[in-house]
Amino acid sequence: MGILPVSEQNVFLEGPLSGPWYSKHKTQLLGVLLAAASNFLISVSLSIQKCAHLRLACQTEPKPYYTSKLWWCGIILLGLGEVGSFTAYGFAPIALVAPLGCVSVIGTAVISVLFLKQTVRAADILGGTLAVAGTYLLVTFAPNVPQELTARRVQNNLVSWPFLVYVILEIITFCILLYFYKRKAVKHIMILLMMVALLASLTVIAVKAVASMITLSVKGKMQLTYPIFYIMLILMATSCVFQVKFLNQAMHLYEATAVVPINFMLFTTSAIVSGVIFYQEFQSAALLSVFMFLFGCLLSFLGVFVIARNKKEEHLQVPYIDCGRIPGQKLTGKIQPDSYSSCYGTLNNEDDSVKTQS
Repeated sequence: MGILPVSEQNVFLEGPLSGPWYSKHKTQLLGVLLAAASNFLISVSLSIQKCAHLRLACQTEPKPYYTSKLWWCGIILLGLGEVGSFTAYGFAPIALVAPLGCVSVIGTAVISVLFLKQTVRAADILGGTLAVAGTYLLVTFAPNVPQELTARRVQNNLVSWPFLVYVILEIITFCILLYFYKRKAVKHIMILLMMVALLASLTVIAVKAVASMITLSVKGKMQLTYPIFYIMLILMATSCVFQVKFLNQAMHLYEATAVVPINFMLFTTSAIVSGVIFYQEFQSAALLSVFMFLFGCLLSFLGVFVIARNKKEEHLQVPYIDCGRIPGQKLTGKIQPDSYSSCYGTLNNEDDSVKTQS
């Protein structure tokens, strides 16, 4: 086999990773890879934790879940995934990182089929295809924001009139939703998840600011001496805590198959809007790029909804419960559980009003 001339070798070696496109987008590409890998790692960690719970439930002598090495392995992977997602905001726009959460949904569906032996549904294949196509459009037509996000720029954006108007409208909307939630005891799924989304918009703004300032500080441009860094850090922690509170309430009241797709859609939408207003991420984007990006978001939303639609909740296949192992209860025999309920039956001295849920 002959040797190529030097000129032809150079042409052969010049690919997408050595051209001007890569030089322009390499930082953003790193953020995309971090976000995708982190979300997949999160799906792996959740599947490992689920497997640990299933193994513990099948043991003759049940043990606390925190004694399982497998469960702790899942927790460690979850922590690594969250750190990776946090870091991704320092390299890529919010409008690109937030929608990549669909990778976690796709990863969970694939892992459930391969390792947890769940049945492959036509909806899983269709939803996965839609989500992958949407992700491709998101990455291809995402806004490119090359300018460095310094502490001074964050300060200027924080007092800009578009963001101040946005924050005022968000506070008014949140207060109205909170009034119905607290005073009127309206716990509709949309009320809860809209409050989560409103808080999430502030969370992603703060996360990107903190991650970007830390990234610049590591590169030698110290940003941690500015008070705005600690203001954003407090905003990130506070909004995240309340966001988790309302999300847990939604998960407690409604099926995960309903909460996950709606939360993904509302979270992604609020994150994109906050990125557009606070960081002006689509300021110089072409109309076609904006349209294709939004179309990619729509495909991702449809993919997640299709995967979660009509998906039955998993129930532990435990044949019976021994009442003698329950503290304070006498052994009255084996009680056959209802596989579609969190209740196993009626125990001694239990209020008659407690009934098995259908």
